[in-house]
Amino acid sequence: MENLPTNVSVGAIVPDFSMETYEPAKGDFGSVSLADLKKAGKWTILVFYPADFTFVCPTELADLAEQHAKLESLGAHVVAVSTDTKFAHMMWRNTEGLMKNVKYTLAADTTGTVSRLFGVYDSATGLALRGTFIINPDGKLVSSEVNFYNVGRNADELVRKMEANVHLMGNPSEACPAKWTPGAKTLKPGKDIVGNVASVLG
Repeated sequence: MENLPTNVSVGAIVPDFSMETYEPAKGDFGSVSLADLKKAGKWTILVFYPADFTFVCPTELADLAEQHAKLESLGAHVVAVSTDTKFAHMMWRNTEGLMKNVKYTLAADTTGTVSRLFGVYDSATGLALRGTFIINPDGKLVSSEVNFYNVGRNADELVRKMEANVHLMGNPSEACPAKWTPGAKTLKPGKDIVGNVASVLG
């Protein structure tokens, strides 16, 4: 893991990584690796957050918990990541009221190696910025979002992006326009719609 690159780009294949975890659904410790998730045909959603026992973070992870079942139904394995230990994850999950419905994996990136890989590690604090990354079952990074410490995310938009990416993996000749949701019109890029997208979506 020491030789992993930093700041993998959207569209690139993500190198394998692994982390120790606390698994709330099992009430036990475990581990997660990208190689295993790819072998299982899973999409991987990484949700980096600054630290356990903080303020915005539990509101985000509670919001994510509300969408966890939907994300799982789309074939995703959700992994929330901070630089805290798996023991801190366990205590926070089991004491903070907002975390009571969190059932997804809580991963411990204690060395900051995986945070560096995705370009969210803040060396001044030893914490990770609020980064959300979607990796497809082939290991390609297809979505990246990074917020500073003081702005929380919206899991509804994460679901929308997952729905779009799942659709496009099955329909690679198409593209999803702004605010696309399942059932809405898609675009098929080509010379016939150059300068005339309105006619397709109208």
